[in-house]
Amino acid sequence: MKKKLCTGALGLLIIAGSIHSCKKGNEEALGGNTTCDTVGMTYTADVVPILQANCYSCHGNGNTAGSGGVLLEGYANIEPYAANGYLVGNVTHAPGYNPMPYGLPALPACEQDVIVDWVKNGYQNN
Repeated sequence: MKKKLCTGALGLLIIAGSIHSCKKGNEEALGGNTTCDTVGMTYTADVVPILQANCYSCHGNGNTAGSGGVLLEGYANIEPYAANGYLVGNVTHAPGYNPMPYGLPALPACEQDVIVDWVKNGYQNN
């Protein structure tokens, strides 16, 4: 009887440990990032690097050939697209907008969040 009780208790501990180790909250401990901190971000430090890596090859450096004439490099160029909703609509692949980057998968969720939050917070030139 003692042996069955110990075996049963050990089995429950193993199951409980397995369930606990599979919680989403432990993803970060395994090397995954489950949060996207957009608090205190700035256009220059947070938004521009995303644009440089994903947008400027078609919409930067004065290059608008094949990009519908849309230039996003520099605050004065991107501000109207932030104001009219096109930047967020295109980057988030919202219905009715041209999904960007063109012909590529959507930006990672955190990068989308940075752009969306920057626009929601008044698209400051900071």
